[in-house]
Amino acid sequence: MQFRFTRVVVLVAGLAVATSACGKYSISSIRSLKAFKDGATLYQKGAYRDAAPLFENAISLNPDFGFSYFFLANSYDNQYKPARKGEPENDALLPKAVENYRKAIEKLKDSAEPQAAQFKKLSYEYLIAAYGSDKLNDFNQAEPVAKELIAMEPNEPGNYQAIAKLYEDQGQYDEAEAMFRKAVEVKTTDPLGYQLLAGYYNRQGQFDKTMEAFQQRASMEPNNPEAWHTMGTYYFDKGQRDKSLSKDVAKKYILAGLEAEDKAIALNPNYYEAVTYKNLLIRQEVYLEKDPAAQKRLLQEADQLRDRALALQKAQGAAGGKKD
Repeated sequence: MQFRFTRVVVLVAGLAVATSACGKYSISSIRSLKAFKDGATLYQKGAYRDAAPLFENAISLNPDFGFSYFFLANSYDNQYKPARKGEPENDALLPKAVENYRKAIEKLKDSAEPQAAQFKKLSYEYLIAAYGSDKLNDFNQAEPVAKELIAMEPNEPGNYQAIAKLYEDQGQYDEAEAMFRKAVEVKTTDPLGYQLLAGYYNRQGQFDKTMEAFQQRASMEPNNPEAWHTMGTYYFDKGQRDKSLSKDVAKKYILAGLEAEDKAIALNPNYYEAVTYKNLLIRQEVYLEKDPAAQKRLLQEADQLRDRALALQKAQGAAGGKKD
């Protein structure tokens, strides 16, 4: 949601100066534009309660300007507080948001304005979120809206991921998995798709599928040390938490984690987090090793890595603390 909000703040700046956006140069449209600009100024400051009446006024003066409906809806939406659910004034905000998101979609559908498509998509996304489990919790309304968005942009991975989350929240796990995988299918080169698929499998407790998806993510961005380091952290965490693992499987995971951290360190020798986790993985390996000599060698290597990680962290912290 924060990502969408950032996009809105960026986009609203352009709209606020688009004097042609209100269509005909009648007195009403000029007044509508003035109300819209004033509302947009307050909106950018987070003053949603004060912005809403201005967007309402803009609509009353020019009901054909679809952008006003979006910002009115989003002003209501941003005022809603999940922690105050059950309070009449708070609960009344979401139905008003939903109504105006739908009006925005309808008004922007055939608009020739340059940003109309972006705001129509945002209207769909926020409408789906408004029906989500932490707000109206109305899956029967959310699902068809999500399908409309997919039909509008069938090659956009985020649309499939949005409906996948709806299915997951409903416990419809087969459908959720299918949609997360569809998101990957429509854009096989996008690392984020594999990362979100991995997150889904991890929430379902399917470790091997989680790591397979992370491996695919890393293969899409082989020069990103964070992608490899992420894998190392998951392998370490699995060995740390799952005491039911056989020694053979535990060793397999440790070695896979070490391989991943080695790749991260090769790409960025100063990546102290990767050095830290390599140290921790080696210490896990010590517990599986029966040969005292091998244990000693591993512990020495782990100690060296620990000291190196601490030195790197200290140096980077000092560098970050310097002032120009």
